[in-house]
Amino acid sequence: MAETGTDSNGHTASPSRRALIGWGGAGLALGAAAAGGAVAMARVGDDVDPAGADTGAAVPFHGAHQAGITTAVQDRLHFAAFDVTTGDRDAFVRLLKDWTAAARKMTAGHAVGEGAYGGLAEAPPDDTGEALGLKPSRLTLTIGFGPSLFEKFGLRDRRPEALVDLPRFPGDNLDKHRSGGDLCVQACADDPQVAVHAIRNLARIGFGRAVVRWSQLGFGKTSSTTPEAQTPRNLMGFKDGTRNIAGTDTRTLDKHVWVPSSDGPAWMTGGSYLVARRIRMHIETWDRTSLQEQEDVFGRDKGEGAPVGKAKERDEPFLKAMKPDAHVRLAHPDSTGGARILRRGYSFTDGTDGLGRLDAGLFFLAYQRDPRTGFIPIQRNLAGDKLNEYIQHVGSALFAIPPGVRDTGDWWGRALFSGEA
Repeated sequence: MAETGTDSNGHTASPSRRALIGWGGAGLALGAAAAGGAVAMARVGDDVDPAGADTGAAVPFHGAHQAGITTAVQDRLHFAAFDVTTGDRDAFVRLLKDWTAAARKMTAGHAVGEGAYGGLAEAPPDDTGEALGLKPSRLTLTIGFGPSLFEKFGLRDRRPEALVDLPRFPGDNLDKHRSGGDLCVQACADDPQVAVHAIRNLARIGFGRAVVRWSQLGFGKTSSTTPEAQTPRNLMGFKDGTRNIAGTDTRTLDKHVWVPSSDGPAWMTGGSYLVARRIRMHIETWDRTSLQEQEDVFGRDKGEGAPVGKAKERDEPFLKAMKPDAHVRLAHPDSTGGARILRRGYSFTDGTDGLGRLDAGLFFLAYQRDPRTGFIPIQRNLAGDKLNEYIQHVGSALFAIPPGVRDTGDWWGRALFSGEA
């Protein structure tokens, strides 16, 4: 890679440090090795056992698709949207390459560049250091490109048709400061400090080329890509994502999540589209609502998660037995023309709103082959959802998620910027 070099042990040296030292960094102390000891690695392109056997393990960075989509959902999230601040196309491409190199290191449990210590005392360290001694914690980093990016660098004609401007939905009260963005990075890990460390380092590397527009911390995953695992609950106390697409269901993923070559453009083949929505829950009102109404709102019982009239969570729902405005009934594929999405949502609490109420809710993340046949028809059908009395969408963004980084010579967005398929 033109912008980075490696020492004899394969650690990446930053270009700024090499320029400062003047002789390529030879002989300086190396960056930290795999934090916390040996890293458990799978074959390139594979995912960690969906049963989550070792939450300290590493998820392979390389593959046909980006990790963090079908990956067994981790416990913690740090999501960040960035605005590009440089008008120099070459500088932005260098940023993507630098970010890719850093992501490759961090997901494997290594420090960035020469590490957080042991380098030149007169220069800032290449790594912020708060993840030293921590395991990889199944960290995944997933990048996406927002519609606004395609207005820059002569990319307008390369914007996918599916990367539409989301319509305004009934009840939306969107905060522009929590919406949009030229880029996004989704950091998921089983250790919150590992996820925060990753975003912090990418923001530091991006200085002068990209700046954080908004970000969101998440905990308590509200959906799962592993159906054999226990279904998590949202802050309303209900099981969430019972019918989510499994990360091992290749046929359904190909139909509803991955972009095929026939959809175009070529650079998006193997990618996906991500809708991110910050959904505020009026939990104080919800907590004063009767159990019967709560169950009617969702169309499932609160204990087992069984649909109305059924005994078990995964029993096929009988939609007509539910209230006409029940959430499950309106969101079901039978009610949306077969639309399906892969969810990776997280709960959040961000202090209070100044009126004695918690600023809490769901950070909704949904991957799909095409938002025009995925999220949009589902959300339109939810206009009459009884749940809307207790929630409000306050942030929104849509991103094109390119395919995975294939090998050490590849980088995020290479096909988009090089014109390669």
